[in-house]
Amino acid sequence: MLSRVVIIGSVLVAAALVGHGLIPALGGFTPVLESLLPWMGLAVPVLLAAAAMARSTSAAAVALVPGVVWTVMFGSTLLRTPPGGPSDLAVGTVNVGVRNSASGEAVRVIAKDLDVLAAQELTKGGPAAKQLNKMFKYHYPVSTVGLWSRYPISETQPLDVGLGWPRALRAVITTPKGKVTVYVMHLASARPGHTTSRDASLAHARRLIDADRSKRILLLGDLNTATTDRGMRGLTPPLTDAQSVAGDGFGFTWPAEFPVTRPDHILFKGMTATAAGVAPATGSDHRAAIASLRF
Repeated sequence: MLSRVVIIGSVLVAAALVGHGLIPALGGFTPVLESLLPWMGLAVPVLLAAAAMARSTSAAAVALVPGVVWTVMFGSTLLRTPPGGPSDLAVGTVNVGVRNSASGEAVRVIAKDLDVLAAQELTKGGPAAKQLNKMFKYHYPVSTVGLWSRYPISETQPLDVGLGWPRALRAVITTPKGKVTVYVMHLASARPGHTTSRDASLAHARRLIDADRSKRILLLGDLNTATTDRGMRGLTPPLTDAQSVAGDGFGFTWPAEFPVTRPDHILFKGMTATAAGVAPATGSDHRAAIASLRF
């Protein structure tokens, strides 16, 4: 009986890894499954241990199948070496946490080596905004999101990504190497059974990107969409995920205490990512995503 359980479990795990994109949304369940997809690899040692207990070589052989599938899908992520080399712009994004009284110290630590920082869940006149105003000469806040830069900001515009109020912005930053169009977004939340608003805001974001003819585009923010969530197909492509090409590991950012998924993203077009990673954000339930880019 145990060997049968191992075989059936192994087939189900392998099928979920390979065919998750074919599973219907099921009322918002499948996006949650996809958000945790990399963690399904933990099932393999459990299945192998069960096969050993059953003393079944056939069950052990089948248990290796999801391990092979996982390795093909995610092994390169763990082995990837950031390309490195010179960079022209260091950027970051962080959800500071609306109830985070330590957000000023959090952004100070994150921003000290950055040229551009986007923040979400800002409180007007709160500690995060006050601290960033001291560190950066240029800034553009809109509602609960904001953009801070060491270089001039122009062509600013608040944006509504389908939420009925502005929780996003567009601006142009003029660097010594050229201009970059920057979007900062905090898309609608996604929860099991409740992804309709998130999906609509993702579609709205894609329309904004498609309509933008800028040579260089940078999208920073809490998109409430994991890297492995099917919803990200709406943005990557046409944009590239900095973590996926220049990051070390999966770059999980949420929850901060023990990150299991990555809703915070740095997406770009017209540049090259040289490095990407994650930084702690004191008191917030998110960690910060950071990256270096070359023009």
